[in-house]
Amino acid sequence: MKVLPMRVAHAEVVDVTDLTPGMRRVVLGGPGLADYESTGVGDEYVRVLFPRVPQERPALPGILGSHVDYSTIDVGQLRCYTVRAHEPGRVSIDVVLHEGGVAASWARQAAVGQVVVINTPVGLYDPPEDIAWQVLVADHAGVPAALRIMEQSAHVRTVAVLEVPGPDYVLPTPPAAEVRWLYGGNGAAPSALENVVRALPPSTLGEGYVWVAGETRALRPIRAYLRRELGLPATAYKIVGYWTRGAEEWRERYEALPEDVRRELEAMWESGRDEEEIEDDYELRLDELGL
Repeated sequence: MKVLPMRVAHAEVVDVTDLTPGMRRVVLGGPGLADYESTGVGDEYVRVLFPRVPQERPALPGILGSHVDYSTIDVGQLRCYTVRAHEPGRVSIDVVLHEGGVAASWARQAAVGQVVVINTPVGLYDPPEDIAWQVLVADHAGVPAALRIMEQSAHVRTVAVLEVPGPDYVLPTPPAAEVRWLYGGNGAAPSALENVVRALPPSTLGEGYVWVAGETRALRPIRAYLRRELGLPATAYKIVGYWTRGAEEWRERYEALPEDVRRELEAMWESGRDEEEIEDDYELRLDELGL
């Protein structure tokens, strides 16, 4: 997978389009993106730093090695978004217009000429080269990435199951993919995505690739099923938590944990162990803590 050196740049809004009642496309461009590179990975994402006041121009954060220096910015204004499309000098992001939230509130009023900061994209979708098929499973927030993956992998038999709030939220899909739309989930009703994954033929899962994106806690049992119940290798699946229901409340509860517990959780990621093993322990600990 292509890895790019970390950079940050100012990005100007050059176009805004409503795709559905719940999703708005914002196209970014301007001089800061003149030489902006893409990894080419279908679900590559960027961190977007939104201004507190829409007309302001956010200061560029610092860089520490291969990472953004979070101490130089207001991390409360930072959100991650899929690069829905990339062309020279332009990056498109599709924003779910849910109630509240820094990004959704900004996107509702986004206008040409406003400025945000974006960093170098990072991709996660990484199937083996010789897969016979793939299954893409996502809720509303994961739809942009799922659609781009489909567009870029027409040579692979693709089945996609996409869970959106209702029929008004359906978007055009590539003709080569077999796409099923579900209505519900997305924080307003129980998600059906776990049942979708469990319905896949277990005997064939190791021959393909399963990519799942959506609400973080709704994905935990899916990952547990693929990894622990079926024992699939990490190369056979990718589980990506895109958002957390009640994120502000979750954050408050996390910050209220005893300091030694928070240190324990953070130290897991610094242990140098296999990331999938760390994720196992991290999710189990969060479940124990009610998070």
